[in-house]
Amino acid sequence: MAADRGKKIIASNRRARHDYTIEDTVEAGLVLTGTEVKSLRAGRATLTDGFGQITDGEAWLYGVHIPQYTQGTWTNHDPRRTRKLLLHRREIDKLASSVSERGLTLIPLSLYFSDGKVKIELGLARGKRSYDKRQDLAKRDAAREMERALRRRR
Repeated sequence: MAADRGKKIIASNRRARHDYTIEDTVEAGLVLTGTEVKSLRAGRATLTDGFGQITDGEAWLYGVHIPQYTQGTWTNHDPRRTRKLLLHRREIDKLASSVSERGLTLIPLSLYFSDGKVKIELGLARGKRSYDKRQDLAKRDAAREMERALRRRR
């Protein structure tokens, strides 16, 4: 049987783009158990409380909820366990320096299958203040109104 080709999104963190300003993104692999992959193939995961952290030169993912596989046995996984991220050394070093020096945080943006392998898109993010969020909403509303006006004129 051939491996799946292309990109199939499992879960995306839409709230992250509202709460944070994303400065850079990076794709990473995940170290998973078999029941986690089967649960992800069923399309179930939650990224809202997740964050990444670099400790002892390794990247880790915390707080991502992958529910237990329903047909699993005693070998089932813990839904909120800490998962290791697979990145190259220079990527880890770059992320570590950005997080420590510039006050950024690692936020999971989306979880997907890429050519049959589970990948996660992490964003280097800076938290938004409430007035920043209001400004973004006002800009979006203004752009929407302009589009409506242009459509009416045609």
